[in-house]
Amino acid sequence: MQGAGGTPGGTGMFLAGSSMVVAGGYLLLTKVTVTSGFWSFYGINAFGLSMVPLLAGIGVLFYDGRSKLGWALTGAGSVIILAGIIANLQIYFRPTSLFDTLMILGLLAGGLGLVARSLRAAGGPGAAS
Repeated sequence: MQGAGGTPGGTGMFLAGSSMVVAGGYLLLTKVTVTSGFWSFYGINAFGLSMVPLLAGIGVLFYDGRSKLGWALTGAGSVIILAGIIANLQIYFRPTSLFDTLMILGLLAGGLGLVARSLRAAGGPGAAS
């Protein structure tokens, strides 16, 4: 029977490492706060301006649903709005104790190490088959 990554054995180690990575990742993500700032372009509120291509594309598509220009404007407008939302996100790591931070990062690092170790052959790189 083949183990994790097609190597002999290591399935238990892989599952333990994966569990540690999931737990550490969950704990890390619960400590992160995501907020949004105001949408500006060189100090000017630009949200309304970013909607112009989208609205123009929708208007063209209502006139002619097969219009390539309408689909291009709608797609470009959607991408501009999505990029604007992502660009204006602010991500903060909430204050937490050093112990909690070390536990979170230790779970992530240890879990990644176990997963990597489980994917190589049981005897190491120079082991005879």
